Amino acid sequence: MKLLLKFNLVFVLVFVLGLGATGYVTRDLLQRNAQQEVLDHARLLIEKALAVRSYTSGQIGPLLETQMKYSFLPQSVPAYSATEVLATLHKKYPDYSYKEATLNPTNPRDRAVEWEVDIVNQFRNSPDTKEFVGQRDTPTGRSLYVARPIKITDPACLRCHSTVDAAPKPMVDRYGPANGFGWNFNEVIGAQVVSVPMTVPLQRADSAFKVFMGLLTAVFVLIGAALNVMLWKLVIQPVSRLSAIADRVSLGEMEAPEFNASSRDEIGTLAQSFSRMRKSLVQAMKMLDN
Repeated sequence: MKLLLKFNLVFVLVFVLGLGATGYVTRDLLQRNAQQEVLDHARLLIEKALAVRSYTSGQIGPLLETQMKYSFLPQSVPAYSATEVLATLHKKYPDYSYKEATLNPTNPRDRAVEWEVDIVNQFRNSPDTKEFVGQRDTPTGRSLYVARPIKITDPACLRCHSTVDAAPKPMVDRYGPANGFGWNFNEVIGAQVVSVPMTVPLQRADSAFKVFMGLLTAVFVLIGAALNVMLWKLVIQPVSRLSAIADRVSLGEMEAPEFNASSRDEIGTLAQSFSRMRKSLVQAMKMLDN
């Protein structure tokens, strides 16, 4: 097997192993970064919802307290305000959604669907869980969701949601006596769920991965080509010439041309050693002839 072929086989093996390992690590890193980016967006949305809730509870609710005695104004409810604000965002970015999924809601639009019920039950079964992150398939692609429990920690909430008799009459007149009652203090009654699309960040990660792997492959190919040229010029070609001259000398052809190597590397040292050996051989042959 030729030396150049051996070199290229080893180089290709190292190239394939290196490219595979680098590709695996790089793809995993890019995918993780994309998922972290999506998760950050989801948490930002849920923090925005919490900010709207706090603003409504602290500033809007007290302003509407007098009007609430005569007619129920849903704008005074923190959950309603947060849902309405993020519903405006949903109109422009339909893949982004926010819902206060509740098992027994006052407003029917907040009723939890099947997969949201599972999340609420997980919070109910694990009271110490503060956040749940998961993924699900949607008609528009893969989506990441972040859920946080809705827990009754303010006794004021029970004025509207304990019993029908204790609830404000305007609220009962608007939504009826069938839903949103029977809540208890420290009970998990639902979950804030924010869904954020993963398709675009993952596609960006895949595009970056393809560009990186393409550039890495091109670098390897250029390095391989450069090493082949150097190996051919600096090693294979001089050794082949030296081997041809050595064959002629070994067959008794003393008139074979000298091998001139001006380099001071290993090839040059080998050429000098061969020249000394040839001179010694010529002198030995002359002594035998005499």
